[in-house]
Amino acid sequence: MSFRRLTVALAVVAAVVGTGASSVFGAQGQTHRTVIKVAASEFKFVLSTKTAKAGPVTFVVTNKGALQHDFKIGNKKTPLLSKGKSSTITVTLKKGKNAYLCTVSGHAAAGMKGAVVGK
Repeated sequence: MSFRRLTVALAVVAAVVGTGASSVFGAQGQTHRTVIKVAASEFKFVLSTKTAKAGPVTFVVTNKGALQHDFKIGNKKTPLLSKGKSSTITVTLKKGKNAYLCTVSGHAAAGMKGAVVGK
């Protein structure tokens, strides 16, 4: 085999091995986030699940009610959402109960509160 052919063959092998290795090593560094969908309406929240693995959790909040609502959990809060609007927040869920609520005056007292359990 000539030097030129050997160089090309080694370059191809290195490219194939490098691609496979990068996809294997890249997969180890990826974080799988839990996504919880939240439907807000008068005067309740309906969550797609009320338990999740402790760690990063993304909440996708949609206002399905007529009044404006927000969603607060941990130290994060969505903006005030009008009917049909959505917002996404990501928080680090702790083990145990993680309280959430609507901060609009009177809404939590009317039932817009609860907890997500981190496992």
